Amino acid sequence: MNTKLSILVIEDEKNICDFIATALTSQGYKVYKSYSGKDGISQITSRCPEILLLDLGLPDLDGMDIIRKVRSWSDMPIIVISARTQENDKVTALDLGADDYITKPFGTSELLARIRTAVRHLSNIKGSDSKDSHIYSAGGLVIDFDRRRISVEHREIHLTQVEYKIVSLLAKNCGKVITYDTIISQVWGPYADDNNRILRVNMANIRRKLENNPAQPQYIFTEIGIGYRMRDADS
Repeated sequence: MNTKLSILVIEDEKNICDFIATALTSQGYKVYKSYSGKDGISQITSRCPEILLLDLGLPDLDGMDIIRKVRSWSDMPIIVISARTQENDKVTALDLGADDYITKPFGTSELLARIRTAVRHLSNIKGSDSKDSHIYSAGGLVIDFDRRRISVEHREIHLTQVEYKIVSLLAKNCGKVITYDTIISQVWGPYADDNNRILRVNMANIRRKLENNPAQPQYIFTEIGIGYRMRDADS
């Protein structure tokens, strides 16, 4: 699996949103767009982007509230893009947990440079856990966390962003039972529906891709009524 970094742009001015999306797509990023705060929160929990570009002046929610909500469960890099130039707005956004603040208007070069910095921040977050910096290997399944690649018996496996997050969460906690609620909170955020159906659907897809016989899994085991457990890594 060689997955592009995903970025969600929450910006109510369609021309600006489209400009940003075009610039980022041309650089190889996977881009999602949202024109309102509520839809943006919904996309954060459903699409699980890795970087957030956020306008503060949205029609339905204040961007400051979105920063506060996202920071309650996620360390994803947040870059504010705003027409607000007052120093107190910048200080408030940064104090709430934003990683950077770009004032409109801005150029493509500046935007891409700020995102490269955010990507380095993201790498530092992932590298802060020693388990993120090595390869998980068990019974022919290999997960390279640094390169974001998964293979089974040397055959590369292509997972969606959400599927990869589930598998990597379980692999980094291999041998431990991870509850349904914990997985949902870690992958989709605390505002996601606590109905386990979306997790079960994703797990069924994961098993079809990883397991020789999904009905008799050898990598990810179900602890009925509790959650899932990833096979211990080979010693």
